Amino acid sequence: MPISIRYDAGTLLLEGDAEILGSLPGCRFDDRTKNFRAEGRSYRAIVETLLRQKIPYVDQARGYKLSPWTLRSTRVPFPHQGEAVETWWNAGARGVVVLPTGTGKTFVAVLAIHKSARPSLVVTPTIDLLNQWYAELTLAFGSPVGLMGGGHYDLQPLTVTTYDSAYIHLERWGNRFGLLVFDECHHLPGQGYSQAAIGSLAPYRLGLTATPERGDGREDVYPELIGPILFRREISELKGEFLAEYRVERIEVDLGEAERLRYDEMRAIYRGFVQKHQISLGSPSGWQRFLGATFREEGGRAAFQAYREQKRLATAAPAKLQLLEVLLQRHVNDRVIIFTYDNVTVYQIARRFLVPAITHQTKARERQSILAKFANGELPVVVTSQVLNEGVDVPAANVGVVLSGTGSVREHVQRLGRLLRKQTGKQALLYEVVTRGTGEEFTSLRRRQHQAYQP
Repeated sequence: MPISIRYDAGTLLLEGDAEILGSLPGCRFDDRTKNFRAEGRSYRAIVETLLRQKIPYVDQARGYKLSPWTLRSTRVPFPHQGEAVETWWNAGARGVVVLPTGTGKTFVAVLAIHKSARPSLVVTPTIDLLNQWYAELTLAFGSPVGLMGGGHYDLQPLTVTTYDSAYIHLERWGNRFGLLVFDECHHLPGQGYSQAAIGSLAPYRLGLTATPERGDGREDVYPELIGPILFRREISELKGEFLAEYRVERIEVDLGEAERLRYDEMRAIYRGFVQKHQISLGSPSGWQRFLGATFREEGGRAAFQAYREQKRLATAAPAKLQLLEVLLQRHVNDRVIIFTYDNVTVYQIARRFLVPAITHQTKARERQSILAKFANGELPVVVTSQVLNEGVDVPAANVGVVLSGTGSVREHVQRLGRLLRKQTGKQALLYEVVTRGTGEEFTSLRRRQHQAYQP
């Protein structure tokens, strides 16, 4: 009797010889349904095992057929793009490709979709990226491209979706694609989003990112969700030929006398609370422990307020805005993106310097209008908090000013990446503004731990 495999809402239901089923990869007996069951991602390993051991089986799980894609583009891949796809294919078409922003990760995916000849689903983190991918895939293949997310639910053999929609609708699409492409795949290891990879039976998987490392260390789950990191190129390796030349300049400013006294007072309260309760904010769970302690322990409310106040004084020091005025005058003929830590500072800068702001509150149409005017030079300056860190193509930008941010290496590299789209004669410049003698100095050291910032 052959082994039977069926797809069931993100899992595989298997019937047949119990001894054989119990030996298959990821296959366990489900007491609820009295069946052997495996996660969708085990499909490839199970089928390969059955074929290798020459065990007959009936595959009712796979809901797709081969789907050759005719590539309309005559574009010749850059060497790093071609090498990335070949490395991925030779490794069994499973794994992560790490390339800096602006070096053609989208075209790597196009080549992989063409090579795989399977129905393909591209998963993106934002609606903006969903629309960008839709346009790119339509141009590349000329075939109908489905959309799932942003009010759309049109499933085609070639479809683009968001991480939010992917795991919500997993039951409907989990067996209909042979290739999954996870754009900005550093989002995938989250507990919810990872279900899109766990429940799908797609045997081919490609992850794309410029910054695979995560603050919580969960990049170690890539091998089981997508595959290992197979191919990596850094900014410094590709600058000049494929990316704009760039330099990074760190500028320090000082707090005023009254601000310094207030900062030291607030920091002492906050640090005293942290030390009393033996909390290390540098650890992965440090921030959660601090928040929990502020709710439970005496003096917690005062400690939290002190934390916020010392943070505000460092990130939004008046001297930073004075310096920003000088920098904007210096770069009056450039396209400048100003990055801040929080929206309050964004709107403060927008009012003071009469420049457009883009935050998570900015409507899609207004955001597109601002970026279009920024591209053509009508608006030479844009200020934002974190929404332009990834997934936005702004090739005209050549100067960035990081007034404040987190200690995340990924965030800092992404901000640099906004400036590095190759254009003739372009020299990119990123300013990092740090308040001297504050926690920002340590934040700066943490976020600069990347090869792109090394001498």
